[in-house]
Amino acid sequence: MNKHGMLIILSGPSGSGKGTIVRQLLQERDDTVLSVSATTRSPRCDEQEGVHYYFKTHSEFKELIKQDALLEYAEYNGNYYGTPEEPIRQHLLEGKNVILEIEVQGAERIMNYRSDLVTIFITIPTMNELERRLHERGSECEDTICKRMEIARRELSRAFRYDYVVLNDEVPLAVQRINTIINAESMRYSRMENYILEVVNNA
Repeated sequence: MNKHGMLIILSGPSGSGKGTIVRQLLQERDDTVLSVSATTRSPRCDEQEGVHYYFKTHSEFKELIKQDALLEYAEYNGNYYGTPEEPIRQHLLEGKNVILEIEVQGAERIMNYRSDLVTIFITIPTMNELERRLHERGSECEDTICKRMEIARRELSRAFRYDYVVLNDEVPLAVQRINTIINAESMRYSRMENYILEVVNNA
């Protein structure tokens, strides 16, 4: 069966645990890969070029925009984030699911012109828990955390645009919920139609 991969958008507030969830999900699924985004923000101490992000200067990023080489891009908290398009197209043709771990603003741009998506919003138990997680991360000053909390409130108000909302109260449970979504989506008729036709034609 020649199966086409799924394009999966995964968004949520900073501190909601998106990165941790994605890392565990990829360990459990050999049919799923992560799209590597480009960004103008500085790398954190544990981030590697080409693995977590392609780190670009503002001028380099604007050149990618000019070349129309990005599936989407958005400005978030003073920095640009964007998704190179060609690697995604290739993975999907190979039958791999591709996860886009992107901000809400960028996700909505893709939703506005593509329908071949599975969209998942990661939420947190409470705003107090989100603030605790941001402080525990220890990588940002108080002003930045306050800005992230404001952005989180705006992002939560846009969760209605997504197909699914997954609570990250415990990472293993959140990963299990997303696995359930991916497995169910893979069996939609629109994705199984060619298989059904093959069964009928070879009867």
